[in-house]
Amino acid sequence: MTHFRSKRLSRPRRGKVVAAVLGLVAALSLGAIGDAQAAPSARAVPAADRWTDRPHGFASLAGGTTGGAGGKVVTVTDQAALAKYAAAEEPYVIRVEGALEMDPFGTEIPVTSDKTIIGVSDTAEIVHGGFTLDPGTHNVIIRNLTIRDTAIEGNWDCKDTDYDGIRLDTAHHVWIDHIRFSRICDGQLDIRKDSEYVTVSYNRFTNNNKTFGIGWTPNVRTQITVDHNWFTGTKQRNPSADNCAYAHLYNNYLSSQLSDGDPVWTYGNWSRGKTKMVIENSFYDGVQHPYQADATAELVQRGSILRNTTGRHDAWGAAFDPREFYAYRLDPAAAVPALVKRFSGPQKRIGGPVELRVPAAYPTVQSAVDAVPDGNDTPVTIAVAPGTYREKVYIPASKPHLALRGTGRDRSDTVIVFDTPAEYGGSTGSATVRIAANDVTARNLTFSNDFDEAAHELKGEQALAMKTTGDRIVFEDTAFLGNQDTLMTDSPKLTTLSRVYVRDSYIEGDVDFVYGRATTVIERSVIRALSRGSDTNNGYITAASTWKGNPYGFLITKSKIVSDAPAGTFHLGRPWHPGGEPDAIAQVLIRDTQLPAAVKSSPWTDMSGFSWKDARFTEYRNHGPGAGVTADRPQMSDAAARTHTVAYYLEGTDDWAPYARHH
Repeated sequence: MTHFRSKRLSRPRRGKVVAAVLGLVAALSLGAIGDAQAAPSARAVPAADRWTDRPHGFASLAGGTTGGAGGKVVTVTDQAALAKYAAAEEPYVIRVEGALEMDPFGTEIPVTSDKTIIGVSDTAEIVHGGFTLDPGTHNVIIRNLTIRDTAIEGNWDCKDTDYDGIRLDTAHHVWIDHIRFSRICDGQLDIRKDSEYVTVSYNRFTNNNKTFGIGWTPNVRTQITVDHNWFTGTKQRNPSADNCAYAHLYNNYLSSQLSDGDPVWTYGNWSRGKTKMVIENSFYDGVQHPYQADATAELVQRGSILRNTTGRHDAWGAAFDPREFYAYRLDPAAAVPALVKRFSGPQKRIGGPVELRVPAAYPTVQSAVDAVPDGNDTPVTIAVAPGTYREKVYIPASKPHLALRGTGRDRSDTVIVFDTPAEYGGSTGSATVRIAANDVTARNLTFSNDFDEAAHELKGEQALAMKTTGDRIVFEDTAFLGNQDTLMTDSPKLTTLSRVYVRDSYIEGDVDFVYGRATTVIERSVIRALSRGSDTNNGYITAASTWKGNPYGFLITKSKIVSDAPAGTFHLGRPWHPGGEPDAIAQVLIRDTQLPAAVKSSPWTDMSGFSWKDARFTEYRNHGPGAGVTADRPQMSDAAARTHTVAYYLEGTDDWAPYARHH
């Protein structure tokens, strides 16, 4: 059959999409050089940035630190699993859940390159042990954990045990963030042997002697940023920096210093050897020797607040200007105690549901899907930045609990699109996006198949924007763009029930463009029936193939159907019996919905020899110029309508209620 040219609705706010793409390209270009070449003045950063998953400071330079981004995401609850994934050759994002007690006592888990180790919420702990990064290890992020209790009573110096919380030896590009260290023997954090490009931020160092040391070679290579940390109940090395090329300390809080009467080795910050150290806007409360420098070192201090401090307050030399390396937020020193008390150490908001960012961490949507482990039991959000992603996406049944979320201001800002027709790969193979997994949600996105049916003469011109076969699928604030067979909501087989909930969305097409056998609710949405240029028949909105044993097929409710087709030229639907299957008895109810003049006065029609009168087609309280009550328009009774609501369609045997947050 010849298809007339589609009157495809022009994409809303298209200019904004283009602008977003250009902005994305610019952002990607800057991403390769990091913050080193950013504007020299400090940037205003929102409070939420205190939980950003991208490091700042020196760890952001020279290629940056991404940890396990791009690798599999795993959740570990025991030492064996943690050790296995931490030592793997390939990248991993390792989520630590609960308290993991190390055996034997003092075990330090070796961590290899390209790893993110992150605690789930604020309850993840490494007890009686820690981590070590051996020479050559690079690109590691360790975040949101408590590391505690390797101290041995009476062994204050720990010379014969040396159990570190985290130790780096000649490692580079490492970010240590939101860790609580407590009662560690020896160093809570030791950054040694020319480790480079390190950032230590928002950590809480408590109850320790030798707290945080840096350096211990004559080579003057280490570059380190230390910011927004709280040192409380500690004695020395808060931190000390030995022969560091650059040590930038800002917005740190030192309080309640342990005092055992030691006149020398109880101190705050120490610039040792040939270190160049800059201290900015920190807060020292009751600290002996708050900051000091060797004669061979340099130390610049500015903007800090000192209360009840004694001993050395050294400052000499020019050191360096951190803003020549990176931009950063500098909080007022007076605000530091409150900020650090609130935000340092593990946080509930970090390490919760996993978020994979496209294209910041994953170049394509499919690559982010591929990073989710089979059998995933953890909610994973794939956050897609504004732009147009020309790719096909498949979420297999083995990857449930996913959410696709566009991060733009409008659903038209983030578009996943391809142009395959059924002629090449069949109807399923034409789909731009296929969702076979259960428990998948999509929000604030546009799904499109932009195959141009008017420009081609093919046997198979079906071109799906979306096909689902999973159960408990939610689409909110989404758009589905296509012509024939735009949105297919299906199930793995005829007698298997799958449910789909579409709300506050937009669907367009011409022939059978909402179809399949899944129980599907479309609520508070706009459905656009596109004109194919005919004066008599421009198409069919629905083509349901509901199993006869399922009382609930398609429900379109509280929605608006619009069309640019001539009056009386569009059908509400026809019954689809795939492969002539007699037990596929369509069920469609359109209720409380506005209908356009384009709807035919006899809106249901036959298909492939099957009569529409044998299907379960009804309307209830529709309105608008296309609404009407005739012999060819079955109306549902008030009594039946009470059991044909959103809740009844979706509840199943597990009381699924995705609409609850709206109703």
